[in-house]
This record gives sequence, structure tokens and C-alpha cells, in this order.
Amino acid sequence: MRRLGLILAVGAAALCTATHAEAPALSTCEGPAKAPACSAVRGDRAEGWGAQSRAEVMARHGMVSTSQPLAAQAGLQVLKAGGNAVDAAVATAAMLSLVEPMNVGPGGDLFAIVYVAKEHKLYALNASGMAPSGATPEHFAALGFRADLANWGPGSGMPQGGILPVTVPGSVWGWDALLKRFGTMGFKQVLEPAASYAEEGFPISQRIAHDWELRKVWPATGKPSDAAVDPDAAAIFYPEGRQPVAGQVFKNPGLAKTFRLLQAQGPAAFYKGEIGRAIVAKSAAQGGTMTMDDLARYSGEWVELSRTTYHGHDLYELPPPSQSWATLEMLNVLEACVPTWAPGETLASLGPRSSRYWHFMVEAKKLAYADLIAFNADPHFAKVPTERLLSKAHARELCGKVDPAHASATGRPGAAEANGDTIVLTTADDQGNMVAWVNSNYSNFGSGLGVPGYGFVLHNRGGLFSLDPKSPNVIAPGKRPYNTLAAGFVMDGSEPLMSVLLMGGDMQAQGHAQALVNIFDLGANLQMATDMARFRHNQVANRLVLEPGLYDLVGKELAAMGHQLDKPNSDIMGGFQSILVQNPNAAPGSAKPRVYRAGSDHRKDGQAVGF
Repeated sequence: MRRLGLILAVGAAALCTATHAEAPALSTCEGPAKAPACSAVRGDRAEGWGAQSRAEVMARHGMVSTSQPLAAQAGLQVLKAGGNAVDAAVATAAMLSLVEPMNVGPGGDLFAIVYVAKEHKLYALNASGMAPSGATPEHFAALGFRADLANWGPGSGMPQGGILPVTVPGSVWGWDALLKRFGTMGFKQVLEPAASYAEEGFPISQRIAHDWELRKVWPATGKPSDAAVDPDAAAIFYPEGRQPVAGQVFKNPGLAKTFRLLQAQGPAAFYKGEIGRAIVAKSAAQGGTMTMDDLARYSGEWVELSRTTYHGHDLYELPPPSQSWATLEMLNVLEACVPTWAPGETLASLGPRSSRYWHFMVEAKKLAYADLIAFNADPHFAKVPTERLLSKAHARELCGKVDPAHASATGRPGAAEANGDTIVLTTADDQGNMVAWVNSNYSNFGSGLGVPGYGFVLHNRGGLFSLDPKSPNVIAPGKRPYNTLAAGFVMDGSEPLMSVLLMGGDMQAQGHAQALVNIFDLGANLQMATDMARFRHNQVANRLVLEPGLYDLVGKELAAMGHQLDKPNSDIMGGFQSILVQNPNAAPGSAKPRVYRAGSDHRKDGQAVGF
């Protein structure tokens, strides 16, 4: 035993000597110095599908699923304190604003779907940002920005960082509106977990440390050569003058101050008070046009969801200007066209190891996104014919545009960014209420501009406007841009079945469809549905990215069909969160009580928790 102990001690000391000085803290298997563990073979589950990362989480009384454990626990804390699903959602989003500040914050925008059990009804909120009063094509042209001929999609010609793509943030308005209409608590209770953690600090995890990188920006009147990290953002998010590392404890007293002001004064502190004045001062210093009147006049809106059916279930997704509705068109195309493209076959019989299965999925995505890019815009400024585009007849008309053996073109060759750094979360409570929630800064740390003293960045969602005057998505004051944020819900008549969320820029609608196919065609449970490999296709560039294992399986065959494949990558496949409910309206004491089942994406720091 003494000899064994000596061997173990020497081995551990040797490993520390070899890796301590070179490997990043809490080795993430990145960089040139990797711990020997990074070459290990992954173990399999003892039952079911061996590659499943973990079991579904199941609980009877309440559930929260999101991309970070402390945030999930904040929502659970509110549920256990007597709050409902909406209260828990706001608490979770606030905590994510602290622990994933690159993805979300008070300076971002929001969409949410709420299932109200006592009414057996879905409600949807659009609290996305609106362009400030001075945001005109002429203003951008005077600054040297015009439509980009290489990008015929959203964002054509728009700068992506700095003050120019900043729209009036909708997050705080949305949080408040949801609490007032459906919640049982106010900001005082639901913001408390996040405010306390912001004051005390939290240890940054590996995945979040990986994403914690501020972008370089330049003032509206500056030049690209002037680009630098915003000093106000650096003062907030680089507390030691550099990007934090995994395990480092991060405090955000400015964000705590913001939450304390909201607790004391409500949203007026943000849209009419000192936080708003700080936002406008920051905008003016950078050459922006946002005014206090723009903030004071901001309002989100309650909207009607887009709908279709799939395998007997009622599918609901957000309407324009969200891209979410493209999920429905993609599924309509698969339902209508797979029998034509592969007579006698189904997606289930082809299976996810077949290159034809993936070819059909990608081609259906292309058809849906062609309509999405052509028509999607703020419906108050442009007509978006979703009723026609989401009809079964329209899907049947599209079948002939696909060659079952060869990849199709998507338009003239071009290039476009595929940004998207977002959070999604879903909650459910003991009364049967459920929430599907998507909240975002858009790009990583949004505009890159920090609001000094208040601990958050301004988002850059306006980067998805177009400067093409012929586009329905051309920028205009008071207009909401084409929005990549997506949230979905599956219903069986008036009964809820599941929430559907998958963050990640233009990955969202195509990701929703892939997850739903995994569940309804392939029979996956929620955790399997997120653990299964995915693709991401860029419409303007017509480039396809597969996850590594999928690339190894079918990459050569898809390339032979004419698909233009980029390097395999899992980092851009987004993060899935979902809750499914069994016996949704079971009475107390029922022999078949209500049960919630949840899945959370292993590509993030995801956690589903319940009680």
C-alpha cells in the first residue's frame, strides 16, 4: 500500500509539473498544452442510447431548463418560494445576465411564449428593439454605409459593432410586462438572486470563459483602423485588465446597481431615469442618435403566433419579424416532399445515418429560408404573407425545386455573417403554466459598448437591418429589424405538450426543426434530441457545417451531391432547452399526475432542475 501511495503521489506531482504552468486553469483541452485526459475515450451510458449525455430530468411540481446551472437554480429558488413559471423565467434571465453577459442583459431584447393553464391558451410577447429616431438610410449613407452587394440577406451593409446597430433595448420592458400580466411577484423578489450574486461574485465556468471575449469597436464617425475594445466595457468585464479564465470569481457591482434600481423604481429607472440617461450619454459619446424620448416611447407588443401541424401535433412559433416561423415552413416541406423525393420512404425509414436523410433536411431548410429572407420584416412596415407561406399547398408547390440527388443553389454567390449569442430558457410550475423564453444581446457582447456604472452592454440587433432600399427589412426609425430570436411550442389542441428553444443566430429556426424531427420522426426523448448531431447551413454563402461525428459519417457523400462543406464544428450548433409535460391538466391526487420532463444541451453548461 505504501508503494501504491508513492506511485500515485509521484504521478500526480508529475502531471502537475507538466501541466500547471502551461495549461489554462481547469484545463479545457484548448491550446497547445493539453492534459493527458484530453485524449481519453468517452464512456457510454449504461442503458438506452449510449451516446446520450445524461438522462432527462423529471419532476412533478416545477421545472427550469437553461444553459447555466446557477441560473437554473435561481429560477428553481423562485418556484420553491411560491412563484410561478413567469416569475421563475425572469429570475433565470436576470441571473443569466450576470453569468452569461456576452449573451444577454438588460441592454438586449426579448421574445416569450406563455401557456396559461387556467385559460388553456398561449400568449406571445415581442419585446424586441426598435430603431432610434435618427436611424435612417440617409444617415447611414452619410457615414459611408450602403447595401453590401455580396450580402443579399439580413444585415446587408449594416455595421455589426459600435453604436450604429444599437436599437432601443426591450428586455426590461418585457420582463416587467410579463410579470404584471402573468406573474405573482415583482422585481423586488425575482431580481434578488441575480443582484446578490452580482455583489458577491460567481466562479466563471469553462464554456463561459471560452466565450468571454470583448469585440473591438469604433465610433460612428471613426474608421476601422480606430477599432479598439471599449474602455467602459473593459472596465466591467475585464476586471484585471484581461479576459477572465475558468474558475476566476467575477463580480459585477454595476449590474447589481441596475437590478437594485429596478427593484426600487421599476422599469422607469431604465426608460425614463438614470439608467436611460447613462445609455443616451453613451450613445451620444459614440456618435449615436438615441434620445431619451426614444427610450420613453418604447413599447413591446402582444402578438399572434404562427401555426402549422406536424404528425398530428399543433406547432406554434413566433411570427415576423422573428425568423422563428421558418421552422414551420421547413417541417411543412419535409412532410409534403419527402414522399416525392424518396417514394416509399420516410425520414424514419431513411434514418439519421443516411446521407439522403441529411440532404433532404438541408434542402428543406434552404426552401424555407429562401422565403424567410425574401419576406421577413417588421409587419408594421411591410406585408409578410405568412398565411400563404405556411400553407400546406405552398409546401407542395416547392417540392419540384429540389433534386433528390444533388444540392441546390440558394442565390448568387455571396457572404454574410451568421452571428448569434443568445440565451434560451424554459420554465413550468405546479399550476401547469409553462414559458418558452429567448433573450439576447445578438452578437457576442452585443455592440461591444458598456454602459459605465451599470454593468451591461448594449445589444446590436439593428445589425440585422438592411441598407438595401428595396428590402422589406430596410432600416427606418421606430422599426424592428429582422430578428433571429426564436421560440416555439407544441400543443395537442388546448393541451400543452412541450416548449421548443434552440439559441444561436440563424441556427435557431433550422435547429428547432431538427430537434422536432428527432422527436416526432425518430422517436428521441428530449435529452436524446439535443445530444444528436446537427447541421447548420448559411443561406447567403450556401455553406454547410456538420458536427464532427456527422461529418465523418456522411460528409463525403454530401460533398459528392454538391453540398459545399466547411470545417466540422460543434461550437456554432446552438443550445437546446425544452420541457415536455405528461398529463398536463391532471387534477390534484390524480392516479396519473402531471409530470414534467426536461432536456438541456450538453454543448453549453446546461442544466434542467425540478422539484
